[in-house]
This record gives sequence, C-alpha cells and structure tokens, in this order.
Amino acid sequence: MSEDDLLENYRKAFDVKVGFGERPALILIDFCQGYFDPECDLYAEVDDGLASALRVREAARAAKVPVILTGVSYHPSAIDGGRFFEKAAPLRYFIEGNPMGAFAAGLEPQDDELVIMKQYPSAFFGTSLASTLTAMGVDSVLLTGLTTSGCVRASCVDAMSHGFRTAVVAEACGDRHDEPHKANLFDMNAKYADVVSEQETIEFLQQLN
Repeated sequence: MSEDDLLENYRKAFDVKVGFGERPALILIDFCQGYFDPECDLYAEVDDGLASALRVREAARAAKVPVILTGVSYHPSAIDGGRFFEKAAPLRYFIEGNPMGAFAAGLEPQDDELVIMKQYPSAFFGTSLASTLTAMGVDSVLLTGLTTSGCVRASCVDAMSHGFRTAVVAEACGDRHDEPHKANLFDMNAKYADVVSEQETIEFLQQLN
C-alpha cells in the first residue's frame, strides 16, 4: 500500500477535529537542561522546539491563560523511580540536585506559573494536575514539550482520558529522532488530540484577549 493509500485509509476511520476549548491551559512538558547539553545522554537537538514553546508561552501569558511547567525529579536513592527508572538509564540525570534536570535556559518558571514535578512519563500520573485543572475551570490543554514519543504522548493520552480537549503544538515538541517524532504526532492526531501548528495556536490565544 502506498503512503497516499495509507493516509486515505486513516482518514476513513480517524479524521475528526475537536477544536480548541474555551478555557485552555498551556502545559510545557519536561524542557530540561539535559536535552540541550551535548555532553548529556539525553541531548536531542530540540532547540527549535523550545523556541516555539517560548513563543506560545508568551502568547498564553498575554491572554492570561494558565501556564504549567513539568519536570522530573527523583529521590537521591531513586526509590520513587520504580520500573521507569529501572528501564530508562538516562533518568539518572533527574536525581534531585543534578543540573541536567533544571529547566532549560529561557524557561525559568515565573511566579504565577505552576510547576509539577513527576516521576513517570505522563504529567497526570501520580500528580495533582488533573484535579488542579478541574478546580481552575480549565476545559482544554495545549501541550508542548519533550519528548514527542515519550512524555508528550503519555500526557496527551491521559489529558484526553481525563476529559480535557487536547491540542498538541507540533513545532513546540521535539524528539531525539525525526521518525518517532512524526509518527507520534500522526498517531496522536488520529486518536487522541488535534495536532496544531504554532501559528494557529498563537492566533487562537490572541482571540482570547
């Protein structure tokens, strides 16, 4: 089957766009220093993704949309890392106090931005994020972050499962390899979320002003 035939096959089953919600929150997932340091195993050449996310963040703040940053942090003994820490060796860089776990330059949390620290891929698993968003009256989330095939995808599935309309900003995500990045954007758009461009996201946020 050709690529065009495959795309047409998908469109027959998965071609629904749910649109943005009315009260969104922006979530910036795991933009940690390790992904930007060539000396770190996590390095992924994702500077363009961060630059896009920063532009979306600026638009969100201007629109007074809640901004939430997630990071990963483990106890010095890694006792809270479970099987994820056991399987994914680079998670050692997220042990408490390691500079690779700090937020990337330019993404330092502002005083009015919520920071959620997690131990597993999804921003929702084992955290207060879902209940916090619900209490704030949020009905939808805009997802950006790293990596597309890992924590972004896991957060996307959980956001949808918790009842939030979910949009993934394509340019504001990144992965260490382009193929899993593209494949996961394709699959999320088919089943769990609207994959949207930076431009249409910013235009949507500007309409909220």
